[in-house]
Amino acid sequence: MLIADVTVVNVALPTIGAELSLSGSALTWIVTAYTLFFGSLLLLGGRLADTLGKLRMYLVGLSLFTAASLASGLAASGPALITARSVQGVGAALLSPAAMALVTVLFDGPARHKALGLWAAIGGAGAAAGVLLGGVLVSGPGWAWIFFINIPVGLFALVAVPALLGGTHRAATPAPSRKRLDPLGALTLTTAPALLIYGLVESRDRGFDTAHVWLPLVGAAVFTVAFFAVERRVAVPLVRLEVLARRSLLAGALVMLAASGLLISAFFLNSFYVQHILGENALTTGLAFLPVAVAVTLGAHLGGTTVGRIGWRLTAVAGFALTALGALLLAGLTADSGLWTGLTPGFSLMSFGLGTTFVCATTAAMNGLGHQDTGLASGLVTTAHELGAALGVAVIAMVAGASLEGAGDLSGYAAAFTTSAVIAVAAGISGWFLLPAGRPDLSQGRVMAH
Repeated sequence: MLIADVTVVNVALPTIGAELSLSGSALTWIVTAYTLFFGSLLLLGGRLADTLGKLRMYLVGLSLFTAASLASGLAASGPALITARSVQGVGAALLSPAAMALVTVLFDGPARHKALGLWAAIGGAGAAAGVLLGGVLVSGPGWAWIFFINIPVGLFALVAVPALLGGTHRAATPAPSRKRLDPLGALTLTTAPALLIYGLVESRDRGFDTAHVWLPLVGAAVFTVAFFAVERRVAVPLVRLEVLARRSLLAGALVMLAASGLLISAFFLNSFYVQHILGENALTTGLAFLPVAVAVTLGAHLGGTTVGRIGWRLTAVAGFALTALGALLLAGLTADSGLWTGLTPGFSLMSFGLGTTFVCATTAAMNGLGHQDTGLASGLVTTAHELGAALGVAVIAMVAGASLEGAGDLSGYAAAFTTSAVIAVAAGISGWFLLPAGRPDLSQGRVMAH
């Protein structure tokens, strides 16, 4: 629901702009507001889940997200919609790491890896499902329903999840900490990713050589340094730095960064190709991406099995190799390639490979962590997902250049997908050296070193 909410809105933007008489910059902020608050508050949301209780923050985040979805659908002006989308982002930032942390706390051994595999599959398929759902709803009852549809799902989850957990969450989740929160740590922890995401989003249209882009990026670096300085000196740090220094956590986050950037930028490019080059509508675009959702899900399912059998490194290398091959197939697209015979095979292969890498990222990042740190780790992995998406689209859009104007020149597409293939190869090589040299012991949940 959270990931689909990004792509579903992209499909509806032209209709929203026409009905609410919004400018191009206002339309951009309908997407940016959600991304900015979601991405910048994830680490803080994860830490709050660890300190105040995972189920509690799950319910607070889900309630905010559901209420903001109602407000978004009822919005009659641009400012009202942008405000509601901002609140949606806050709710999503509280909900996502708490939900993932609950999964890692409540399951162990084989069940944990299956659960994380399902989590990765849902997240990867959500982007494709959002495109299809957006096309159906915008063509049918109208754009407001891309938000209204979240309401029954949210209400069901508010009732079903606590009932499903019963009393087990009390045993699995430590009691909420009563330690005083670190305000300077919270400020720097949220400001750094906010500036980074803002700069990356702005770079899509402005490039990297303007003050609107490089000043936020420099500011992000300054606040990152300030965060580490504060956390080293404060008596009760918001984040224990030794957790962030864990090799498996950082490796998982980097794999997620690369995989998310490759997948979301591929959606970005292929949406332009289908609608601008092939001349198809939003509904057809959504239907074309349905096999991609299936491919991501199958890849994640296979990844959950192969990680336990051959380890993180081999699984990541194989997944990124398939991704590179799929990207090279897409680099050969022409105006006559066709939708189902040209785009679908390469995009599905690329997505299948990325599905396996999503599982590598989540299972490696969460491996060996105590229950008291799973919220922070979940927030870091999801932040890497959001940063990867923003960075991937920014870089690939810059490489594609004029081809995104729909003038029929496909040289930019070829260059962009070739770049994606190179990035996938580099990610596979990096994953080999950075990911743990072992595999999970599914019988006991430990890492077996080779």
